[in-house]
Amino acid sequence: MTPGLGRSASVTDTGRRRRHNEDAYVCEPPLFAVADGMGGAQAGELASGLAAAALRDERSELTGGEQRVDDLIQEANRRVYQRQSQDASASGMGTTMTVALVEDGHVAIGHVGDSRAYLIRDRKLEQLTEDHSLVAELVRSGKLSPEEAESHPQRSVITRALGTDPDVDVDTFSIETKPGDLFLLCSDGLTSMVDDQTILREVERNRADLPSAAKALVRAANKGGGEDNITVVFFEIAGDGGHADTQRTVALPPVEDGADAEDTLDEHHGVPPVEVERRENGHAGRRALFALLALLLIVALCGVAVWGLWRSHFVGAESDGHVVVYQGLPWNVVGSVKLYRPVYVSPLLTAQLSRPERQKLFDHSLRSEDSARAVVRRYEEQIGAG
Repeated sequence: MTPGLGRSASVTDTGRRRRHNEDAYVCEPPLFAVADGMGGAQAGELASGLAAAALRDERSELTGGEQRVDDLIQEANRRVYQRQSQDASASGMGTTMTVALVEDGHVAIGHVGDSRAYLIRDRKLEQLTEDHSLVAELVRSGKLSPEEAESHPQRSVITRALGTDPDVDVDTFSIETKPGDLFLLCSDGLTSMVDDQTILREVERNRADLPSAAKALVRAANKGGGEDNITVVFFEIAGDGGHADTQRTVALPPVEDGADAEDTLDEHHGVPPVEVERRENGHAGRRALFALLALLLIVALCGVAVWGLWRSHFVGAESDGHVVVYQGLPWNVVGSVKLYRPVYVSPLLTAQLSRPERQKLFDHSLRSEDSARAVVRRYEEQIGAG
């Protein structure tokens, strides 16, 4: 039996740090999409809204697979680019976009930016899209590890977006579907706050109720910090032509809660009180020594940071895509405390550079301020952005 479209669900949330929601989404079967705007003020909200509206306006013909998805994204790009070119208040705005079109036996996906598409099949989560971001490129080139990328200070800088050029390079591909497949489209407000294991756990815990699963992911992202807008879109493949009341669902395993965790044996369980006290006294001196060493290490790191802030510079990019010369060290400490500050914001955008150029420019080599400014100027002159 050919798998059909089953249930779907969607939710969007401003998050805990943003005043406006610059995400937009489409959840109109068989068409689904997520867009994450950028551009400052309310331009990001405008860009994502224009892109989503373009998909809704063009949905009269929803066949053609990958080519149709590419056409839809190109139309969205045209509208955003035209608006930012004609409206000075919207200059420089753009948006990510991830689109899914469900047809018989497969899903066609188109993708630009760092919003993502996932497939959940047989209790496994697979990321389908490849992030078009500075940090993702550094990971792929081997200059950053995946662990370093998770806390990188510029992980939100994207290298490809709708609206920055008249035409946009779209990644398109198709996925053959099976009954019970669950697809997830989301903005990076989810994936920057929640790891893949948490996403899968929350989905499996709420597998029988997709609206609850979507809300659970938003709660998890907000609990993780909620630093950006959060948008989640689910759609499921059924085996009966799409009737939600008879579609296949996955049975959920028992979930361990906090009460179960409290019953776990600790290192002192069953040990006589006198023996525990003797052991604690024996460790007290070592703990004090470790605390002193940790304090000395913190002081040393602070000294290095102060030196770096005054003497070192590196080239990076802001979240709006502009190339920047920073003074300091390319590190974040204690959450979001930055050891760097911008000293020159270039009119040059990361999206205007080729991938080899980005890898060479954003290697985070420490330079003098003159050297850092000079290398940025060379690219500005080559591209004509100065």
